[in-house]
Amino acid sequence: MKKLAVMAIMAIGFIGCKTKSKLPAIAPDIITEKTLNDTDDPAIWVNPNDASKSIVFGTDKETNGGVYAYDLQGKIIKEKSITDIKRPNNVDLEYGFELNDSTKVDIIMFTERERQQVRLFSVPDMKPLDNGGFKVFTDAKEPEHNLPMGIAIYKSPIDGEIYAIVGRKSGPEIDYLYQYQLQANSSGVQMELVRKFGAFSGQKEIEAIAVDDKNGLIYYSDEGVCIRKYYAEPSKGNEEISCFGGANFKEDIEGIAIATYPNGKGYIIVSNQQQGEFNIYSREDNSFIKAVNLTTLETDGCDVVTVPLNSTFKNGLFVAMNDEKNFFFYDLGKLGLE
Repeated sequence: MKKLAVMAIMAIGFIGCKTKSKLPAIAPDIITEKTLNDTDDPAIWVNPNDASKSIVFGTDKETNGGVYAYDLQGKIIKEKSITDIKRPNNVDLEYGFELNDSTKVDIIMFTERERQQVRLFSVPDMKPLDNGGFKVFTDAKEPEHNLPMGIAIYKSPIDGEIYAIVGRKSGPEIDYLYQYQLQANSSGVQMELVRKFGAFSGQKEIEAIAVDDKNGLIYYSDEGVCIRKYYAEPSKGNEEISCFGGANFKEDIEGIAIATYPNGKGYIIVSNQQQGEFNIYSREDNSFIKAVNLTTLETDGCDVVTVPLNSTFKNGLFVAMNDEKNFFFYDLGKLGLE
């Protein structure tokens, strides 16, 4: 019995040390059901008619992968999940995309790396709008430069146009990201390349991309260097605004979530993957505020909404990938942002 007790204590200690964080641990409110392979990136859809019926979408990145839909109790919604996807990586969503008949739908987009394309579906009916997918990086000169990885959707506050910003597994030192405009016409939805931009250090890779719609800004993780910041509006040019936060990370800079509030304030929340923490920055000037330990392992992607959803998530919802084939859900109040 003593030997078993010692082994159990050692096992608990090993599990705890995986996070490497010395900060106070913040436990999740909900842990989702597991996927088949390897979770990576979430996106939260807020149901406009009943917030308690909102959906969290999360990628499962493998050749037999999928984009799984979860209810707010962390249960997989099979009829809303998209399966048989060839290595889906990152996912994002947007509200109010206008189809050709003037109907507006909410949309979800995700990368499908092994088919060198991105996919587009309506939410919550989960109907494909892309005729099987949109090819990306078709002009790449190196074969490994056409494998899509990160994605974010930008809705312009100026004219309402919607764009997909797509990153890749590897790429050149300049023009690493491609920005595509979504347009609906009588033949369906088209996706047109409108610009190439974005510096890459050459270290590691670029995966996490997030967009601040209201302020018209793009943030992405140059994993070994910094969080890079650019204008999202193509007409504002391709000059980098800033490269910040590198000193606050142990190793990989990963998932990015942007918490926005009606008063204009907000936060940039970024996964400090190997440290087992999340670094929080001011949305206004990108200054470092603090780090938190949410007890996740090796977090890639994360997402956040600041509106109340139900009695569990009455301050909003923060979702983080956990390296055990699942996602952790937290009431946003637990992060102590206000």
